[in-house]
Amino acid sequence: MSVTDAFNEFQGIVNADVQQVKEARSRRDLFKDAFILESDVDEVISSGSLARGTHKAPIHDVDVVIVYDGAKHPDWGEPGSSAEDALDYTRRRVNALLGATNGTFDKAVRLAKWRNHAVKCFLDDPDDPNAFTVDAMPALRRNGMLLIPEAASKDWVPCNPEYLIKAVADKHAEWSSYAGTVRMLKWWASEQDIKIKSLVMEVLALHFLPTSHTRPVAIKQFFVSALYAIEGGYEIVDPAGICGPIQSDLDYEEFAECLRAARDAAIRAFQAQNNNNTAAAVQHWGEVFGDDFPKPPATGKPLPAVAPALPRTVKDTPQG
Repeated sequence: MSVTDAFNEFQGIVNADVQQVKEARSRRDLFKDAFILESDVDEVISSGSLARGTHKAPIHDVDVVIVYDGAKHPDWGEPGSSAEDALDYTRRRVNALLGATNGTFDKAVRLAKWRNHAVKCFLDDPDDPNAFTVDAMPALRRNGMLLIPEAASKDWVPCNPEYLIKAVADKHAEWSSYAGTVRMLKWWASEQDIKIKSLVMEVLALHFLPTSHTRPVAIKQFFVSALYAIEGGYEIVDPAGICGPIQSDLDYEEFAECLRAARDAAIRAFQAQNNNNTAAAVQHWGEVFGDDFPKPPATGKPLPAVAPALPRTVKDTPQG
């Protein structure tokens, strides 16, 4: 097994099952087809990681944004009760169009409950821990972006999910392995002992995952660059410049420790590969990605007795 073979095999583990992706798209499209026929709906757009192609296994939910005609809902978009009103209106329309008992378009949704920004719709048994849902978010289009309800603050907030969708598409056009590699990075994050939102990794990848190398080189460079940035005080924020920090409760010190361990193992893997020690390289990549990464070939060379020198730890960056 070569390093390339190991990454190809790992990509198959990270990717969601083809049938699950097909089912997720089918459920998303069911909502798009139902709501686009509504007289007060201007458009229904795909959102979330499935729309960006960066979803990893398993898929927990799919997202659609229902953009209503503001002229037909003149009270929406203002502080007060209209945020809850929009969510409850959408919930009622989900039930009328797609309710499992009385749906006029299809009988598919067993339960629909609105949350802070969207209506979570259960097509599977709501008590099934492996069920994935469709999140339907009402919105208005204002000033080139979307205005969405926020029940917690009783207000409407701007967002621009289409920005990230396009940015990821542009990156993937530059490098056909981009989206798949982002899935690997999200897998890595899910294996850490601290909570790291998937979107954190997507935004970091957007800035620090190069698109002109092989996967091992690109991933090694990602961890080197991302750690350097985080140690230098870089804050991960909405790439569209609207919503602020992606994860306000992220422990940046712990996150840096995770990135540092991954960077060090990635560098050891890269150096082993340069020394034609495929077994050691694959084993070190396993230190990065965990037990699901393929095991090294049994006939490979033994690991070096002394680990190669690594870049010094950045304590501060007084020179900028």
